[in-house]
Amino acid sequence: MADPVTLAVSTVIFALRPHPTTRLPVLWTPLVRRIRAPHQGKWALPGGPLGADEGLAAAAGRTLRETTGLTPRYLEQLYAFGSLDRAPSAAERMVSVIYWALVRAEEADAGIESVNVRWFVADELPELAFDHALILEYALWRLRNKVEYSRIAAAFLGESFTLAELRAVHEAVLQRRLDPANFRRQIEASGRLVPTGEFRTGGRHRPARLFRHDESIELADNGPLTGL
Repeated sequence: MADPVTLAVSTVIFALRPHPTTRLPVLWTPLVRRIRAPHQGKWALPGGPLGADEGLAAAAGRTLRETTGLTPRYLEQLYAFGSLDRAPSAAERMVSVIYWALVRAEEADAGIESVNVRWFVADELPELAFDHALILEYALWRLRNKVEYSRIAAAFLGESFTLAELRAVHEAVLQRRLDPANFRRQIEASGRLVPTGEFRTGGRHRPARLFRHDESIELADNGPLTGL
C-alpha cells in the first residue's frame, strides 16, 4: 500500500516597493509566520492543503485572500515541489503545487500586515520553513528570466505605462542599470508595444508617451531582448 500523500498549494507573491535603506525599487514578498509545528515560529509562503472540492488555482486564490487580503490579477502555476525529504517531520509525504502572483505597489500596500503576516525584501529573507527558501530562489530566477521576453513586467504597472516606467521595472527585477537609448530601441524593434495616443503629464519633464502591450502578439515565442 502506498504511503499517504498530502497535496498543498502555496503562492509566491512579488511586488516592487522601495528598499528600506536605498529607497530604490526592489522585489518584496509576503510571508506568513507558522503558529504550529513543524517549524513553529518560522516564516513560510502563504498556502495550505488543497480542499477536496476545489481546483488548484482556486485554492491558491483562497489562501492568498485569507492570509494576505490580496486578489492578484496575475496568478500563474509555477512548479511542483515534492522531494521525499521536504517535510521529514510530517506524518505524510507532502507535495506542494506552487503558484506565483505579481501585484502593483498600491495593491501590496492595501494588503494585510500583522504580527504573523509581513512583507520582506525578496533577496533579504529570514530563515524559512520547509524548502520555501529553495522555492523562492526558483521563483526569483524564473521571474528574472521571464521579464526579458514576456509582458510580465506590465503586471507591476497597470494597463498603460511610459517606456521609462517599463525600464525601471526591468532594472528593479534584473538588479542592474539598463541603457535608456538601447532599451528603447530594443523595445520598439520588438513590436510588443502599442502607443495609446495619451501622455503622462504633470512632471518636470515634457509629457511622456503612454504605451500598452499588444495583446495580439504571443510574446513567449519571440525570445528575450538582447543587449540590455
